[in-house]
Amino acid sequence: MADLDSTTSSSGRSSSRSNKRWLLENVTSLGLALLLVFMIRSSVVEAFKIPSGSMIPTLLIGDHIFVNKFAYGFKLPFSDLVGDPFYVINRAPPARGDIIVFIYPKDESYYYIKRVVGVAGDTVEIKNKVLMINGKDVERSVLPGDRSDTIFAKLDDPKYSRTNLELYEERLDKADHVVMQDKNNFLGESFGPVTVPDNSLFVMGDNRDFSNDSRFWGFVPMKNVKGKAMVIWLSLWVNFQDSQVTFRPERIGTGLQ
Repeated sequence: MADLDSTTSSSGRSSSRSNKRWLLENVTSLGLALLLVFMIRSSVVEAFKIPSGSMIPTLLIGDHIFVNKFAYGFKLPFSDLVGDPFYVINRAPPARGDIIVFIYPKDESYYYIKRVVGVAGDTVEIKNKVLMINGKDVERSVLPGDRSDTIFAKLDDPKYSRTNLELYEERLDKADHVVMQDKNNFLGESFGPVTVPDNSLFVMGDNRDFSNDSRFWGFVPMKNVKGKAMVIWLSLWVNFQDSQVTFRPERIGTGLQ
């Protein structure tokens, strides 16, 4: 009887050790997986959701995008949590026309997304709603009616109509993009000139008359840049105020430029 009791106790201890080993191995595996995910998010790619209309018509409210954090260099993971980011590999800095995500300089608890229109050394000015870089008008043309109709039809909001808004195709460094302007809003008719300082960027929203950008709060320090907008992976807007859900499957996979 004593031998049987002894054998049962030994088996119980062995089972307990096995369970603890199993738990430790799984917790360790989960911890390593989470660390890898956070490292990728910190230095390679991260998902963001568009909460406002400042980048209409390029980005709509409810667009979910991937941001390439490796576009301008490989940052040591988590280095920006304790100070300025430390780049192990440096690549070309943001160029005019790039859509970037950055930490808002006036309140670093927020992320903003805008288009780069001026880099270090550029002189930025607006005259009669026309953007000028280094004393020259940025090339633009009124978007043809058929393309405008297609864009306006996708904006999901009656306030965005051809009655008061006009779309232009603008070219920055040989890259074309569409901007929207309010024909009846003259607050942004003139600006500058200002010169972009070193290690800084001047950014604007594509929804030119409804964007809180460098015209109002200044330049974006290079250290605040998180990455370059890459692609829309989902477009889903849940408007709780109006109990409305808008799903735009045709926007999934749209590359951003």
